[in-house]
Amino acid sequence: MTANEPIGTTVPAPGEAAASARRAGRGALADALRASRADTLATLAAYRRALPDLAVPQREELNPPLWELGHIGWFQEYWLARNPQRDRGVAADPDVPRPASVRPGADALYNSSRVAHASRWSLPLPGVEPTHADLEAQLAATLALLEQAGDSDDALYFFRLALFHEDMHHEAALYMAQGLGIAIDDPRWQLPPLSAPGGAIQLPATRWRLGHEGAGFAFDNELVAHQVAIGDCAIDRQVVRWDEYLPFVDAGGYGDPRWWNDGGRAWLAASQARAPRYLRRAGDGWQHWRHGRWMTLDPMLPACHLTLHEAQAWCAWAGRRLPSEAEWECAAVSRPADFRWGDVWEWTASAFSPYPGFVRHPYRDYSAPWFDGRPVLRGASFATQPRMRHPRYRNYFTAGRNDLFSGFRSCAA
Repeated sequence: MTANEPIGTTVPAPGEAAASARRAGRGALADALRASRADTLATLAAYRRALPDLAVPQREELNPPLWELGHIGWFQEYWLARNPQRDRGVAADPDVPRPASVRPGADALYNSSRVAHASRWSLPLPGVEPTHADLEAQLAATLALLEQAGDSDDALYFFRLALFHEDMHHEAALYMAQGLGIAIDDPRWQLPPLSAPGGAIQLPATRWRLGHEGAGFAFDNELVAHQVAIGDCAIDRQVVRWDEYLPFVDAGGYGDPRWWNDGGRAWLAASQARAPRYLRRAGDGWQHWRHGRWMTLDPMLPACHLTLHEAQAWCAWAGRRLPSEAEWECAAVSRPADFRWGDVWEWTASAFSPYPGFVRHPYRDYSAPWFDGRPVLRGASFATQPRMRHPRYRNYFTAGRNDLFSGFRSCAA
C-alpha cells in the first residue's frame, strides 16, 4: 500500500461538509456566518429560559455566558473589521495597530489571551441587550466586508477563521449546558445510538502523509503535511459503546489499580470517581444525566464524558490500546466507508505537538501555548457543527477533562 492510497470508495458525511466549508467562497461563507450566529442565539435562548440572569458558578470548565457572547463578536471584529491586514491571510501581522471596537474597552473585556479565566466573573460586562446589539453590528460589518473581499484563500482566511471560531464556541455552549443541567431540545445536538460494531478494520503497514496540504483553510497545527510510518493496525470501526464500557465498571475497574497508569491513579485519587461522569446505578441498570434530569441509559449510546485516563484504563482491562492520531487519520481518510466517526471526540495516544515545519498563524494563541504534552483528540462529536467535522482536525484538552463530549475507540494491543 502506498501513502494515502485509497482503499475505500465513499467520502464520509462528516468530511464532505467540512471540506466544502474550508473552501467556501463569499456567498457560502455569508450563509454559514449567518447560520452560525443563529445557532449561537438559539442556544442563548435555551440558557435564558433556564437561567434568566445567566449567572453560572465559577468553575474551570465554564465561562460566564455573557462573556462567551461578547468574546465571539469581539473575535470576529478584531480579526476582520479592525484588522487592516485581513486580506493578507496567514501573512498578516497580528500586532498591527487597530481602530477601536464598537464597544469601548472591549479588548480589556473579551481578549482571551489577556483576560484571565478566573477574572471573567468580575468583569463589568454589558447586559444581554447591549451584547446582542454589539453582535448584530459586528456581524453586519463582517458581511459588508465579505461582499467586497477577494476570492483567494488569503482574502477569505479570516472570514473562515471567524466562522470556525464561533462554531467551536457553540459546541462549548452545548457541553457547558450539559454541565449546568440546561435542556437542549434541538434534534441536531442529540447523541445517536450505534449499531453492533462489527469486526475491526485491518490497516496494513504504510507510510502515511499526516496533516493538511493543498488549497483551502487549515489550522496552523494541521501543517505541515509530512510522512510518518504506521505499522499493521486493527482499529475499531466505531467508538466504544456503553454496553462495552460498563462491564469494566461493574467488574470493579475503578477500584482496581492494575488498570490505571500513574496519571490515572492520580486522577482517581483527586476526583474520587467510581463511575463515569453523569452516570449512576439504578437497580440492575444505569441512568445518565441529560437535559437536566436522570434518564434510563441506552447501552447502545457511545460511551461519553470520559477522560483520557478512563479510556486508557478500559483499554488495559480489555487488552486493547488507543490509536495514535496517525492511525486514526489513516483509517478515517483511507477507509471512509468502514470507519464511522463524528459521534464523540476520540482520545488518542498522541501528544499535542507541532508538526515538522510548524509556523504559528496570526492567531498565535490557538495552538502554540498548548504544546505541553496534553493528548490529541480526533474526529468530532454529535454537538460539532458539520462544517467543523474534518478528518485532519486536531482537538486538544488536558487528560482529566470529562465535561467534553469525549469517548474513544481502540486498537488491538
